[in-house]
Amino acid sequence: MKWEIKEGLKYARTHEWAGFEGDLVTVGITDYAQDMLKDVVYVELPEIGQEAQVGESLAVLESVKAVSDLYAPVDGEVVEVNEALLDQPELVNEDPYGEAWVVRIRIDAGYENPELLGEDDYAALVKEEADR
Repeated sequence: MKWEIKEGLKYARTHEWAGFEGDLVTVGITDYAQDMLKDVVYVELPEIGQEAQVGESLAVLESVKAVSDLYAPVDGEVVEVNEALLDQPELVNEDPYGEAWVVRIRIDAGYENPELLGEDDYAALVKEEADR
């Protein structure tokens, strides 16, 4: 498969990744998603303090090809946004799992979203979509 899928992250069917560290979840879009979008030219970030709910749009990524929503993979409160993306939206294409994280969400202790996929299940989803 030509797209990177990082170990240790959880994945939404809408192609967001979630990295869990205690009660903080870092969220971005996957390598597959950035490849489908092509050149990202603009990122609209949420407000700090905004409530995030699974499946609701949190941010907007605009590319030369399309406008795409970033959906919340967890319920919680937005506590940090990656302002570097405002000046450098191309980071989304260059480093989707690193410099181009989009938002950090504080979750309640013990919170889990059973809908999130591990890397093997996400790899199968990407393969299925790419083969269509």
